Amino acid sequence: MGVTTLPTGSRLYLDANVWIYALEGYAAFAAPLAALFARIDAGELNAITSEFTLAEVLVKPFADLNVALQQRYIETLKDRPSLRIVPVTREILISAARLRAQHPTLKMPDALHAATALESGAGVLVSNDTRFVAVPGLQLMKLSD
Repeated sequence: MGVTTLPTGSRLYLDANVWIYALEGYAAFAAPLAALFARIDAGELNAITSEFTLAEVLVKPFADLNVALQQRYIETLKDRPSLRIVPVTREILISAARLRAQHPTLKMPDALHAATALESGAGVLVSNDTRFVAVPGLQLMKLSD
């Protein structure tokens, strides 16, 4: 499955690595990310990510004292018409624990992302992390093969 084959109106979850690739300029993913975000910005796709994503993506910019990148993440990861930022709720935490118990290869951060996707009704999870393949109810869409 690729960005261009997603039906209009699809609800998809964007994993933390998608934001890192997009905002830190990973050239290998520039074309698929441009296509993905063009469809999201046009309202063709409904994008979701977790508040937890912000904590994940800010670690390296804080460690590197990269204030410009910190601000870019903080400004980008906000609710807007084309993007819904889902809070970490008690229900999501319980769902993440259940997923982690059922799929021991999932680390807790990945379980939180998967649980948020499922609880938010996203059937597609965009990530290059293949551990998500094991999660029932989620279809993994990788940015590269």
